[in-house]
Amino acid sequence: MISYGRQWIDGKDIQAVEKVMRTDWLTQGPTIEKFEQSLAQVAGTKSAVAVSNGTAALHAACFAIGIGENDEVIVPTLTFAASANCVLYCGGTLKLCDINLKTLTIDISEVKKQITSKTKAIIAVDFAGHPTQWQELHSLARQHQLKLIDDAAHALGAKYKGKPVGTLADLTTFSFHPVKAITTAEGGAIVTNNQKLYERLKLFRNHGIRKENRKQKTENRNPAWYQEMVDLGYNYRLTDIQAALGLSQLTKLNRFLKRRQVIASRYIKAFSGIPEIILPPHHQWANHAWHIFPLQFRTLDRNDVYEKLREKGVGCQVHYTPIHLQPYYQNRFGYRQGDFPNAEKYYSRCLTIPLFPAMTNEVVKQVIKTIKAIVVV
Repeated sequence: MISYGRQWIDGKDIQAVEKVMRTDWLTQGPTIEKFEQSLAQVAGTKSAVAVSNGTAALHAACFAIGIGENDEVIVPTLTFAASANCVLYCGGTLKLCDINLKTLTIDISEVKKQITSKTKAIIAVDFAGHPTQWQELHSLARQHQLKLIDDAAHALGAKYKGKPVGTLADLTTFSFHPVKAITTAEGGAIVTNNQKLYERLKLFRNHGIRKENRKQKTENRNPAWYQEMVDLGYNYRLTDIQAALGLSQLTKLNRFLKRRQVIASRYIKAFSGIPEIILPPHHQWANHAWHIFPLQFRTLDRNDVYEKLREKGVGCQVHYTPIHLQPYYQNRFGYRQGDFPNAEKYYSRCLTIPLFPAMTNEVVKQVIKTIKAIVVV
């Protein structure tokens, strides 16, 4: 079975991990900082904070900007559950928003309708690796004094109008799950140019504990063992073992992205002109990271196509069931089908086909041939 996505681990990755495993530092050691410095450089930011997964990164971002009770946060309904859950983790109020079918990212015109005096932040999702319309979001944020979080789990290495994803919001979160652009097995990170937010992120990932007492430090009486808990944080630390893998993977990011671009271009060429197929958005103002390649079918039953592809050995996936259609959010908040028609339209006919750097040209041809055999009658 051809999977829709998978990691690409080579001997250099394994050697990097093995090297760290032979040291005294398996966690909370120097490799973490090296990984963070390299990631910040790639993202174009001053700082990066590595955490245990992408969900932890989103949670930490909401904490850092001070989301709390009665604070509203606007989130697109077409996303993974973590993009919405992180607001609730901090006690905030979630306000879902529809998507723009031309980008599959948050609909700016709908965001404007959702903003109230209680709105504190917008979490935008660079869906599939395609950056959202950040210029318009910046204008809204300035007008209403809102914070911006970029959920860029799909978009490491992408650019918006020449600017790297990572530099477009107050905080940007990444995921390093095995299907993402690079992997640390499980892992995530937040990047920022704001020193105050950076310090809060570091505090949050380590139980809310800091290792110096500021009064004692002033009095030159700060024993090396001293630490104090000053906020309610979590154990969201990444290990040095994972950071070593991440460091090695970062050296291959550009190669991975180029290969994704080649595969996406072949798909676009192969499926262009087939009336049944709607290709994923790809605009000139965005350097797409092509994390996934979601097709839409105009008349064919998506579930039927899914089953036929799997029968022929082509794995696929659906990204995603919209948040407002998830039972938890319907039962707790009263969301119903019909609330966000654009997201529902996309969801009803979408299917993510295989795309990952380790795919050979022969496998790409096999996927194209199999899809055409099902779709072109």
